[in-house]
Amino acid sequence: MIDPAAAPSPEMLATPLVWSGADGRILGANPAFCRWLGVSVRRLLGQPLASLETQGDMLAGRLAAPLVSETMCLPRLALALPGDPPRFADGWLSGFNGDGWLLEAHPVDEFQTADPAQVLPGAFSAALKGLAHELRNPLAGLKGAAQLLARRAVGRDASERELIELIGSEIERLNTLLEQLLSPAPQRPHAPLNIHAALERVLRLVENEAGWSVRLLRDYDPSIPEFPGDTDRLTQALLNLVRNAIQAGATSITLRTRVEHGLRIAEQPHPLALRLEVADDGRGVPEELAEHLFLPLVSGRAEGTGLGLALAQQVAREHRGTLSYRSRPGHTVFTVLLPLPLVEEAPEVSDA
Repeated sequence: MIDPAAAPSPEMLATPLVWSGADGRILGANPAFCRWLGVSVRRLLGQPLASLETQGDMLAGRLAAPLVSETMCLPRLALALPGDPPRFADGWLSGFNGDGWLLEAHPVDEFQTADPAQVLPGAFSAALKGLAHELRNPLAGLKGAAQLLARRAVGRDASERELIELIGSEIERLNTLLEQLLSPAPQRPHAPLNIHAALERVLRLVENEAGWSVRLLRDYDPSIPEFPGDTDRLTQALLNLVRNAIQAGATSITLRTRVEHGLRIAEQPHPLALRLEVADDGRGVPEELAEHLFLPLVSGRAEGTGLGLALAQQVAREHRGTLSYRSRPGHTVFTVLLPLPLVEEAPEVSDA
């Protein structure tokens, strides 16, 4: 965070900053804050800093408390002058000049929503376990049928055998997921994985479901290193995101990977991170579901279970990452951010 005593002039900083006196009224703001909020500094001067918060009272509550030395995180603040559309940011609030306040805003346009582990009622948890019990018997029947097909496919076309093996491996993965619902076990040790290999597996699984009317596009960053993770869990999470895009009527789905530097994930700074995006041109997320989308049993489709996004968010959290999204009709992007290990510099080789 920015130390007001040691930082250069706020006017030189690209981070939006606004500061107040002891009475909570705004004394100044840097040009980056004014550009982001779409106002002039003259309109801000003298306004109560708390009045910029258009939704909730998180900022107001902090400003009303005694001044503290440590910096406080205020996630997803909605800030605006009265009558203006709100802008969203993760805020960092700290003391300023001994008796005032400094608010540093990091603009965001993606929703992470509530953590299901904290808000999921016990009844929903019991319902998930009941669902897992109901699915075990059909899966057992499918497993037996797949084994029978595998025996009959000996000596047949290689592509046919590959599809049968794929069916068998997916049944095993679903059985593993059900076992985790019925009797949660400690996470498996993470092993080095190649994210692009996982994405290729996802595309292989959905190409038949997508059909000829959906374009599946790749936009990979080849510089992304291997990192520790659970390939099966990540494959399941990404498969859920792609299938949701198909079910939302997308005609084009793009899987995009990029390396990010100096990223903050779940309030922790990371020098290197993976940004993985699943972008589609479907109908978008219904507005009434925006704040609850990642909760189990919440779905925009009558036939949907509402479990896919909750599981995807859980998998991201298992890898010390986050899952968020931004959406409007015709353009929806789900973003997975995962920390990456720093690649050690290779030792120099002497020509001698």
